[in-house]
Amino acid sequence: MEIKQATFVISNTDVKKCPTHSLPEYAFIGRSNVGKSSLINMLTNHKGLAKTSSKPGKTQLINHFLINKNWYLVDLPGYGYAQVSKQSKKTFQKFITDYFKKRKELVCAFVLVDIRLEPQKIDLEFMQWLGENLIPFSIIFTKADKLTEKSITDNIDRYKKKLLENWEGIPPFFITSSENKTGRTELLTYIEEINSSLKEKNIF
Repeated sequence: MEIKQATFVISNTDVKKCPTHSLPEYAFIGRSNVGKSSLINMLTNHKGLAKTSSKPGKTQLINHFLINKNWYLVDLPGYGYAQVSKQSKKTFQKFITDYFKKRKELVCAFVLVDIRLEPQKIDLEFMQWLGENLIPFSIIFTKADKLTEKSITDNIDRYKKKLLENWEGIPPFFITSSENKTGRTELLTYIEEINSSLKEKNIF
């Protein structure tokens, strides 16, 4: 897939105010400081589309971006470690939960995970919640440029082992780096294949 156009549409904290167009949506979410904004900018080839910051918790709204006029990329607030008040965290949790439970246009959630770290409880619990609520998701391992190939393989194997403690199989996963664009083609091809399948079935 070639991204010819990526346009910011709306930011809000209410799922009812999300765009009304009938187009598939792909939500990106992960622990704060996982590199989500950098990944989105890399995928769309648009340096300033998503706001990046050295301070965790920069994204505090549901952000919709229209891609090629035929699908939406949705940037959601990070969970965990954000330097915000407890009340703000409760607010985030509420509208994130509402988005996943009520947004019919959502076809896949991408859960971003820092490949350098051991499997994190907060990530595993969030994936478990998605599974329990029958929300399709894939895993995006970020910051692959920081590790050797062997370390990448070893860390993914640890994740697989941990996931298989509660799951019958492993969800689709992608190894990415915003620095050198690793995984960009694979991820965009995956989205394109889903979009084509939905179109064939007249779902969107």
